[in-house]
Amino acid sequence: MNYEIKISSELGITAQQVRATSALLEEGATVPFISRYRKEATGSLDEVQVAAIRDRLEQLKELDKRREAILKSIEEQGKLTPELKKAIDQAETMARLEDIYLPYKPKRKTKASVAKEKGLEPLATRIFAQHPVDIQSEASKYLDAEKEVPTVEDALQGARDIIAEWISENAVVRGNLRNLFLKEGVFATRVIAGKEAEAAKYKDYFDWSEPIKSAPSHRVLAMRRGEKEGFLLLDALPEEGAAVALVEREIVTGGRNASVEQVKIAIKDSYKRLLKPSIETEVRLQTKKKADEEAIRVFAENLRQLLLGAPLGEKVVMAIDPGFRTGCKLVCLGAQGQLLHYETIYPHEPQRQTSAAGATVKALVDKFSVQAIAVGNGTAGRETEAFVKNLGIQKSIPVLLVNESGASIYSASEVARNEFPDLDLTVRGAVSIGRRLMDPLAELVKIDPKSIGVGQYQHDVDQQALKNSLDDTVISAVNKVGVEVNTASKELLTYVSGLGSQLAQNIIAFRQEFGPFKSRAQLKKVPRLGDKAFEQAAGFLRIRDAKHPLDQSAVHPERYELVEQMAKDLKASVQDLMSSEELRAKIMLQNYVSETVGIPTLQDIVEELAKPGRDPRAGFEVFEFQEGVNSMADLKVGMKLPGIITNITAFGAFVDIGVHQDGLIHLSHLADRFIKDANEVVKVAQQVEVTVLEVDIARKRIALSRKADPFGSQAVKKPVKPEVKVAAPAPEGSMADKLAQLKGHFKK
Repeated sequence: MNYEIKISSELGITAQQVRATSALLEEGATVPFISRYRKEATGSLDEVQVAAIRDRLEQLKELDKRREAILKSIEEQGKLTPELKKAIDQAETMARLEDIYLPYKPKRKTKASVAKEKGLEPLATRIFAQHPVDIQSEASKYLDAEKEVPTVEDALQGARDIIAEWISENAVVRGNLRNLFLKEGVFATRVIAGKEAEAAKYKDYFDWSEPIKSAPSHRVLAMRRGEKEGFLLLDALPEEGAAVALVEREIVTGGRNASVEQVKIAIKDSYKRLLKPSIETEVRLQTKKKADEEAIRVFAENLRQLLLGAPLGEKVVMAIDPGFRTGCKLVCLGAQGQLLHYETIYPHEPQRQTSAAGATVKALVDKFSVQAIAVGNGTAGRETEAFVKNLGIQKSIPVLLVNESGASIYSASEVARNEFPDLDLTVRGAVSIGRRLMDPLAELVKIDPKSIGVGQYQHDVDQQALKNSLDDTVISAVNKVGVEVNTASKELLTYVSGLGSQLAQNIIAFRQEFGPFKSRAQLKKVPRLGDKAFEQAAGFLRIRDAKHPLDQSAVHPERYELVEQMAKDLKASVQDLMSSEELRAKIMLQNYVSETVGIPTLQDIVEELAKPGRDPRAGFEVFEFQEGVNSMADLKVGMKLPGIITNITAFGAFVDIGVHQDGLIHLSHLADRFIKDANEVVKVAQQVEVTVLEVDIARKRIALSRKADPFGSQAVKKPVKPEVKVAAPAPEGSMADKLAQLKGHFKK
């Protein structure tokens, strides 16, 4: 099959772009490298397009692999005809392939195979022809006590069993029926009798139905989970009469006669016993895959935004992992994240050593010249934030709440144990909180992305597909920002294009033995880091204060000679080009176009010369929650509050407003205009102002709005009634209360 033509048509790009990208992937080039440094070859395809080509190539190769296996199987049976081979060669989906193969697929014992063993296949053939015949007389010819066909009805039943199987293996019938399920089918759930109390979290699904074609991903996954946990019964079916009628239209060819009536009986049996369960299983898998893809897409986008969150930068930071009974773990970190000091303070109940704790904090701030204070946003977070702010520390030192999701995972990980083998888990957690403020990306890559807390039903989706997508996202983010090779952790280096875990470890070992790298060229001396790995990685690695000024930029070493020629032509140095906008303006890009270098690459080079090693992330902005609003009891309907987006889902966005329970802004309340996707208007970690619509302390639910006039009338300060009944997703770990809030849909 010509993959290039097919993929180019599907993705709306040229066959040459697909061909070039495919060749680069075959050579071992990574997605970030191709999209950044091979723009001329690919026609400036971005990472999303390159990854789409890679994934589609894999799918098509799998399809062809299955095609070859099917052809071989049928050929070995001696049943492969030119027509059948043509149909198999032209099949464009796995479902179509399997439909064609079904009649030839080796089977275990079935009702039809038993009937065939009894010699009833000729009778089935006779009836299936649907010609007018004397059914009783025909069937009586096959009576045989030894073969357990003692009566005419036994003979007819056996013939119908054979016909039912033939119908169930008809590729056209299966294709049409599959379309009916997807277009007209309905998801229907009901609670299993006697489990109403246990299944309370699925209450909205006790008697629920909605069209398969429009069911959103989060509800599909919620229904499936309720079924998996043994609380719900789930069907995914069209109206039975319509399904049987569809099969009849395809199968029944004769008029009204006894043979046709027998075929119709066989059709009903085929649908109920064979087709319905088979197609329903396929449709459930197909809708599950679609729901998985949407949930994974949302998760990956949230993760990307979190990883690319604004870094505080290289500052001396005090970090506090707050707690009541066990105290607050306090650490001081150097500008590169190194641990300088740690201890425990007890500013809260039950010890309430407030004065001593305050004196300790102020003394350490002075001793280490602390430039910022990070406080974890978990238990006792707001209380600890208030305690520190009330100490009278100079205002130039911000006190910032930091999302600590995943910090406990890091603190118990092998990475943390290797770095701090003698430290308590909570101290490691405090270190992670501080480093996350300094550089979210560098710290979060140490944690399994599924533990970061920005997902939706991550434990229900295809785990391999989820891992692949999240790995792609982390790789993209790391290479977008670039990595300082002399300070990066092994975990961060692992995600650099072309490296991986072993080469990352080798770089660390080389750095420890020989000291900091002085140049990119020195990387070639690292064991097992060959020319290919260097080509893929070098452009994404930075070396601050290197002898060659371009070593701290994103200009690839393969283009150094070109930049040096530019400088020479202007009678200047490379450093002069990097520091003078006037000189860069004189560069005539067209003069440097060649067979391998075009305008896109030249434009990238000039942009990089202007801001070498620039960080694409936004600048850091100090954020503070509303003073005096520390718990749900402090909330009032109509109150306007600052908040930070913590998670984005298919139905809205969750916001931390500083009360230890995230509120939900439903999709209809995210903007004054209609939107289909929350990512149109908000991003994870974005600072927002929200209005409180509803507070339900008993169920830990907070409804919020970003609308200018969220209540529809400034004179009426109460939330509107829900527009429609919408099932609440099932809880999931720390996301339980968040996802439960879906039930509160509000009108725009």
